[in-house]
Amino acid sequence: MPEPEFPPTRVKGRGRGWYRGDCHVHSVYSDGSLTPDRLAAGARAAGLDFLATTEHNTAGAHSAWAPCAGDDLLVILGEEVTTRTGHWLALGLRPGQVVDWRHSLRDERVGHPLDEVHRAGGLCVVAHPHAPYASGTFMYPYQGFDAVEVWNGLWSSDLPWNADNEAALAEWGRGLAADVHRGPWRPAMGNSDAHLEGQIGVPHTVVLADGLSTGAVLAAIRAGRSWIAGSATVELSFTASAGGPSAGIGERLVAGNAPVEVRADVRGVPSGTVGFHTERGRAHHASLPGSGSGTATWRTGPAETSFVRVEVRHPGGHMAALSNPIVLG
Repeated sequence: MPEPEFPPTRVKGRGRGWYRGDCHVHSVYSDGSLTPDRLAAGARAAGLDFLATTEHNTAGAHSAWAPCAGDDLLVILGEEVTTRTGHWLALGLRPGQVVDWRHSLRDERVGHPLDEVHRAGGLCVVAHPHAPYASGTFMYPYQGFDAVEVWNGLWSSDLPWNADNEAALAEWGRGLAADVHRGPWRPAMGNSDAHLEGQIGVPHTVVLADGLSTGAVLAAIRAGRSWIAGSATVELSFTASAGGPSAGIGERLVAGNAPVEVRADVRGVPSGTVGFHTERGRAHHASLPGSGSGTATWRTGPAETSFVRVEVRHPGGHMAALSNPIVLG
């Protein structure tokens, strides 16, 4: 029998830049309704540059994705590790690698599969921590996990933001305030958890990576150089500056005691609201014009706050985009 082929780990000719991707996708190889080629077509139509195959407790789809990758789409191998007390994403696995899912909160064995993924160079991501069904509610401590999926699109496909996502975001935000002080902090992600036609990319994560490769994308996610978009029509730039020095999402701005100006440039959110959040919650907000394109600024400093992140919401409060923090001081 011929050896199975797997998707390449790098798209040639793609250097440092912002790339959009969905790292939680299911096909007919577990409980999804679409074949990998249909999902790949949907990813391209949604404006994505990469996706991760994350079937439940199997690597059966890894080789099936080989014909779907190309010079415009990176496919990252992964698994949704589905246990009785929570689900998590293993991203960046070796071809055919299956992570053991036979653990639960009570047996305290989750550390072993986490180590296995890390030895392979991969990431471990908390999945939909407040999903509205028994095994989907994440019961493990976040310690040992690399990122948290604060925005999951599956259970809110008609309106892709709901109370479960709001709860996940609030929980992550509380942990972020403590983690920034202790270091390191745990970044946020957003994924569609696509099972059906039209779900992929709603939402997705936008990363600043050194190239379009598995290693570079995972490094960007791990570092928090990323923000979450409800669709490819939404654009966000978020920076902080203190005179000369400046920093972007996921970076640290060392400004001494100098005043800091944070700036969010947004497109694609008509009449929306931009909110700047710190460890004290929402510290400042501004309205976007009806055109959906606008800039919001706010002045603060490291004596007042240790980080700033941004949320962009549609009229009515549903999320359009949110960022990982810029750390101050």
